[in-house]
Amino acid sequence: MSRTAVARTYADTMLELAGRDDAESSWLGMLSEVAELYKTSVPFKAFLDTPRVSDENKRKVLRGTFGARYPDLFVRFLLIVLEKRRQNLLPEIETACRDLLYERTGRVHASVTLTGEAAPKFRKELEDRLSGVLGRDVDAEFRVDAKLIGGMVVRVEDKVLDGSVRRRLQMLRRNLLEYGA
Repeated sequence: MSRTAVARTYADTMLELAGRDDAESSWLGMLSEVAELYKTSVPFKAFLDTPRVSDENKRKVLRGTFGARYPDLFVRFLLIVLEKRRQNLLPEIETACRDLLYERTGRVHASVTLTGEAAPKFRKELEDRLSGVLGRDVDAEFRVDAKLIGGMVVRVEDKVLDGSVRRRLQMLRRNLLEYGA
């Protein structure tokens, strides 16, 4: 079974557990925090991945760390992921969970990359316009990339709408080289 299929199975299970309390969105937020921690914290990742630390100690640390912040059922879900040695799939489980939740609610996730921080009014206007174009509610995640020079890049599912100055300059360069100017 592929990593994506396994991640989707865990995500589906997690959403089913969260659905018992109608807390799918909050569980997704918790999973996002844990997945981000796994991706960005070298000590946390090393701790979960190393065979030198016993599973018993890993469970104690996870319960101690997350037990006060998160519902017990969510912590138990994390412990199962760890027990099955699937902690390296946490980022993929998060992505699959988000995709499934959006599928079920008729929403879509958009990643918007800009040259600088966007004002809240601009964020709202862009989400509204994207919703109108796509025919579904859009949940936009905004990122900053100073390499863009200007403009923006919007990613929705498998589509990329590149309106960056960098892309326009690349196209201009290609056209000039192609036509021998």
